Amino acid sequence: MKVLYEDNHLLVVVKPPNVPVQADASGDDDLFSQAKRYIGEKYHKPGAVYLGLVHRIDRPVSGLVAFARTSKAAARLSEQVRTHAMHREYLCVVRGVPPQSGELTHWLWKDERANTSKAVPKGTPGAKEARLSCERLCTEQGLSLLRVTLHTGRSHQIRVQLSTEGFPLWGDARYGGGKPGEQIALHAAKLTLEHPTRRERMDFHEAPPSTFPWNVYASSNFVL
Repeated sequence: MKVLYEDNHLLVVVKPPNVPVQADASGDDDLFSQAKRYIGEKYHKPGAVYLGLVHRIDRPVSGLVAFARTSKAAARLSEQVRTHAMHREYLCVVRGVPPQSGELTHWLWKDERANTSKAVPKGTPGAKEARLSCERLCTEQGLSLLRVTLHTGRSHQIRVQLSTEGFPLWGDARYGGGKPGEQIALHAAKLTLEHPTRRERMDFHEAPPSTFPWNVYASSNFVL
């Protein structure tokens, strides 16, 4: 767990791929528990450590996650998530060559038992609107690097919407035909929020992993 920022109210870290944000049925060590241990050990807190979980990213996905260190901060950051005032940008690698830029809108229905989502016609019971904007930064070897901005926060949204449009994420076994051993190429690269007590804008950036397929674009001049 890489720590980018911390103070008495806020903790921003980088989640490695394949680490769950919070405990799940796998029993694997999760980011939330790691962060609590970090706070407890660094500040010599003998009892229970308070930490507020205000947003999540999928287990296979790497990138930026913010935690609240006080209940007041948790309430204010959660409100930013609810109102979409917390701005999140992702980088991803997809198969094919999408349009240079555009906005995608789908209606997604989630199968809770299977933990999967799919695009369905508008008006389908239980379906929720999903919107995102994407920009193609470069294309190499038939794979395109995209910058994606979420306007809603639906389950597996980026993965499902891009796959529905015919541009599945590289390495996505669930929605894109990824093969065993491939790591999904989706990274939470930018996080913008308002500090919960100082009320000032804060921008955090983290480059994607250096492994394939990210390294294909190492010489490209894209800006996070």
